[in-house]
This record gives sequence, structure tokens and C-alpha cells, in this order.
Amino acid sequence: MSATRRLLVVSVCLFFVTAFLAATPDPAGAQARPEGEMRWALYVSLVPAWFDPAEVVGVLTPFWVMTAMHDALVKPMPGNLMTASLAESWKVSPDQKVYEFKLREGLKFHNGDPFTAEDVRFSFYRAKGAKVLQQKVRDVEIVGSYRVRFHLHEPWPDFLTFYGTYATSAGWIAPKKYIEQVGVDAFKKNPVGLGPYKFVSHTPGVELVMEAYEGYWRKTPSVKRLVYKSVLESTTRAAMLKRGEVDLAYLLDAPQALELKRDPSLKLAFSGGIGTFYLDFLDQWDPKSPWHDRRVRLAVNHAIDRQALSDAETLGASRVTGNIVPAKFEFALPLEPYPYNPAKARQLLAEAGYPNGFDAGELYPWPPYSSMGEAVGGYLGAIGIKVKLRTMERAAFYSALASKKLKGLCVCINAVYGNAASRIAETVPSEGAFAYGGYDGAMLAMGEAERPRRDAPFALMAAMLFLAALYTAVQLLVDGILGGTTSERPVVEAARIALGPAGGPEWPCELMRGLYHRRPRGARPAAPRSGPRTPPAAPRGCGRSARGARGRRRRARPAPR
Repeated sequence: MSATRRLLVVSVCLFFVTAFLAATPDPAGAQARPEGEMRWALYVSLVPAWFDPAEVVGVLTPFWVMTAMHDALVKPMPGNLMTASLAESWKVSPDQKVYEFKLREGLKFHNGDPFTAEDVRFSFYRAKGAKVLQQKVRDVEIVGSYRVRFHLHEPWPDFLTFYGTYATSAGWIAPKKYIEQVGVDAFKKNPVGLGPYKFVSHTPGVELVMEAYEGYWRKTPSVKRLVYKSVLESTTRAAMLKRGEVDLAYLLDAPQALELKRDPSLKLAFSGGIGTFYLDFLDQWDPKSPWHDRRVRLAVNHAIDRQALSDAETLGASRVTGNIVPAKFEFALPLEPYPYNPAKARQLLAEAGYPNGFDAGELYPWPPYSSMGEAVGGYLGAIGIKVKLRTMERAAFYSALASKKLKGLCVCINAVYGNAASRIAETVPSEGAFAYGGYDGAMLAMGEAERPRRDAPFALMAAMLFLAALYTAVQLLVDGILGGTTSERPVVEAARIALGPAGGPEWPCELMRGLYHRRPRGARPAAPRSGPRTPPAAPRGCGRSARGARGRRRRARPAPR
């Protein structure tokens, strides 16, 4: 795994201080045969589910293992967000409804089974975190042993964003024959893939050992053995690094990072990642919750000093932001965060009926970023909002969040690859894996096939989320992201007018419908008229809804005010 990939994998804007030995192997002196061992100290426990491409759902961390043991038809590589890998090439039909991939011939899985189009189709339908993608595909046709066609229901320009990046794992290939022979559980205990490293052993909670696969099609790895060690304490990771027990340590807290920075034998590096920390008001969809009131959510936005958080947690490496979508992502709207203003925050709380604050229950920091959770909790306490910090083991947290069992607040992270569509797919639409409610109108923007008709809806959706304060973006660390900003700031005023003085918001879908039907194709959107009006019914499949604790669709609740 390259240094670039290692940093991107942990790209959440808390910043990741990484230290590794200065005596890193010199590529110029690499041998024809792999040799040596590289030991990593990781901040998570590696679970067998991460050994199976089908199990990746809305998170980036499992790609530590995926990029080592497995391979994809198309995947990000340095300098190219979508690089042909197991697919030699691909082409798109004139009507943009068919994607045909020509596969590389003669490739074999680690156990010797040949790689064919059957494995591609099998892997696509197994992927659990690719619901949006799978709904867009009508059929996966095997044309020959090394040729496969994806037939879409309708043109969808985000197909490769969801299939050929880290947005989902649907394009990462698992061996059909082997899994059908041994079963899924046995496959996770002894995984077989097409990647540069093959599985050797796994000791739960201790380490994962992999060895170079000399039959890898792209390039034989230089390092013979990789050892991923699970070391949950930052101080322990730093100590192991200083003692020479590991060659690379991930996610060091600021005090350890500063100490290691003074050691000439070690090198300190910052993450060039794409993740965003944001505060998710999990109960905002409940009309009885204080978080249902936009003024309360807005108060929190003014209560947090984002720059001070960056300085304390990431030595100033993180950039403050007002959008969970990085500004360099395609279709992103660059938004400055709300200014730090505790007096304004208290005023908003008083206007909402909470002059003395209130008890907000539990605050869950995304594991293992408890220090960020503590800092955010401190800012909330300063304006009278009392929270109880509750930390959880990573696997248990993922399970509780996805099953909608958490209540209160979450200092969450979004590090999904791709563009604005893939970034919001699991958090904004109500059917997203981590959405407790949502604006299904986001799916309208995701469904548009033409570029001019996608910019405005995505920008408007971002502005609505920002002005309604549905999510509080905290920090963003971005470096070297492909693509550019396309949306324009006037759309923020359009959303501001739509929200109205009472705080709204009205249906984002209604606004998008106006963008679709009231302007010529390719024209810039005009701001909706202000003043009292009765909003028309939302388009079919477009609205705001809340999800039950078990993920079942329920009767739509009133949207947060």
C-alpha cells in the first residue's frame, strides 16, 4: 500500500498524525523478489468482515485490507480517480444506458482459480453497501468470459463514481467458485483475492499477517510481508514506534505527535484526506426534541470554535468548512462555516425557549476520536447544553448507528469518495445507511443525466442543509482531490429565501422541481420568490421522512423547523 493510499484511508478531518521510520525502503534499491517485513500500528481492531468486499458499507477504513488483498475493475490510483485495473478498458453506449467492460485475461485468484466475468456479476450483487448503485442497474450481462455489460434503467452519470471509486465496494471482486464451495463464513476466515498481498493469518484483536503475491498482474510488491497490528491506545502506538516494534503508526494524538516530531530518526506526516467531521442531530426528526428547532441547531453552529478545534486536535492541519462535501468534489458548493459567537448561540437558545439550556442526553464520538467528542461537548456545555459523552467500540458503534439505535448527538465522520452524489448518499436521503431521517429530494439531483441540470440541484441541496443547520460541519482536511468546484454562491440566497423568516424549510424538492421546469436547459436558476405562499405537494419519491429504530419506513414526521 503506498503512502498516499495509507493517508487517504484515514481521511477524516480530525487530522491524522502519522509517524514512521525515516529508514523507509528505497524504491531504487528494490529487489526483483519481495523481501523484508513492514509492521503497522493501526488504531482499530481488524474484523473478518473487512476481508470480504461485500461487507463494506459507507466507510473507508476497510480499504486498508481491501487494497492489499483484493482488486477492482476500476479504482483510484495516484493521479487518477478512476484507473483501469482488472478491466482493461470500458466504453459507454450512445444512450448512456450501457457500460461494457473488457476484462484482463489470464488473471488468477490467490488459490489459483481463474478470474472471469462470472466473478464480476457475482460480486456486484453481493455488495451490501451499494443499494443506490444496484437500484440503478437493470441487469449485469455476461457477454463472454472476459466481457461484461451493465444495463441501466436510465442514463446515470454517477455510475462509475459509485462503481469505480471507494464510494462502494461493488466493483471489488470476490471469487465466486471459492465462496460457493466453502461458504461465506469460511471465506472470511481464509479470504482469497486478486490483490498484491495474500492472507496468511489473523489473530482477532492482535494482528493480520499478509504476504506478497508474486503473481499479481500489475507489479510484484517490494515488501514480502505486511503485519497490521491492532493497537487501540495512541500512547502505546507511539511507544511501539519509538522502540522500533513497528515501522508506521497511525492516528497519534497531538501530544505524542509533537514529541515524535522532535526525534530525528522519525518522520511526522499529516493526512491528505477527504473526511469531514460533522455533528449529527439524531433526534431532530422528532417534533418533541429540542433539536427539531432550527434555532437550537443554529446555536450549536455558533457555539463551536472550529479553528481552535483544528489547532488542538490536528495541530492546525484541518480546514474549517460549512459543507460535509469537500469543495474540490464535483458538484460541491463551497460554504464558509458559521462564525464562532457564543453570545449569538445563547440568544438563539433563549429565542427557542431554552434560556438556561437543556439536557441533550448522550454524545457519541465516532470511534476512536473521543478527544474531539470531549471538545465538542465542552463547547455545548459553555452555552448551557449538557451532554454525556459515551464512547463505544468501533464495531458496536457501527452496528448501533446503522440500526438507528443511537439517540442524542453524534460527532460523526463522512469520508466517502467520489463526488457530491456519493458523498451524501448514505447520510442525506432517508434510505441512507446512516440516515435517521432525510431529504429524499437529493435523489432527484442524483438522477439527472445532464451536467447543467445537476449543478443547481446539488448546490441548492447543500445550501438548504447549511441554512437549516441540519448538520454541523466541523472540520475538513483536503489535499490533492481530483475534480473542481462547479456550483455558484447565488444559490445560497435562493435557499435562504425559500427557508423564510420562520426558519422553514419548505420542500427542497419543490425548489428543485422549479429548477427543472421553470428554466431552460442549461440556464442558471433564478431565486424563488419570497413572501407567503402555499407550497405545492412534493413530487413522488421526493420529501422528508424519518426512519424507525430498525430502519423501516414509517409515516413521515414533520421536518425540523
